[in-house]
Amino acid sequence: MQRAHQENNMLLKVGDVAPSFSLPDADMATIDLATYKGSRHVVLFFYPKDGTPCCIRQATDFSDHEEEFAREDCVLFGISRDECLQHAEFRDKEGIGTELLSDAEGVVCKQYGVWQAREVDGHRKFGIVRSTFVIDKSGVIRHALYNINYKGRALNVLRLVKELNSRTCRSPRIPSSRSNTM
Repeated sequence: MQRAHQENNMLLKVGDVAPSFSLPDADMATIDLATYKGSRHVVLFFYPKDGTPCCIRQATDFSDHEEEFAREDCVLFGISRDECLQHAEFRDKEGIGTELLSDAEGVVCKQYGVWQAREVDGHRKFGIVRSTFVIDKSGVIRHALYNINYKGRALNVLRLVKELNSRTCRSPRIPSSRSNTM
């Protein structure tokens, strides 16, 4: 039996300012979240480990729809605790176009509340809870989806980004949506 626990991390909520970070990508270039503030929406998807069946499906699903996200003025980043070189091997083997960022120390995972303990067979083990965040151009979290299923996630998130864009076009103020609605 599995039960999720929080390790003194606060779960982020809709309306929170997205925690800033700089992380290396698979090619060891530094990606700074602040670079996109004011210009692009950002989708962050956290996943447990490169090369595992569910993580392959999750990363390739987002990668397959990357052009559609780009048309919505949105960039995608996958984040796990794997090292840069492991990300590069994973990306190349699976044909993933989406940027994969290495949070080897787990700092960003903790900032976003995705590093959590699970009780498995009476033992407490920590790991990344599969989660997705939609961050608007002003750096505010518009969707915080924790402990989600990878199946169909990319298209569901694309729909959320399109809705965010349609609200932005109608009004200068972006109303918040509910978290964990999916």
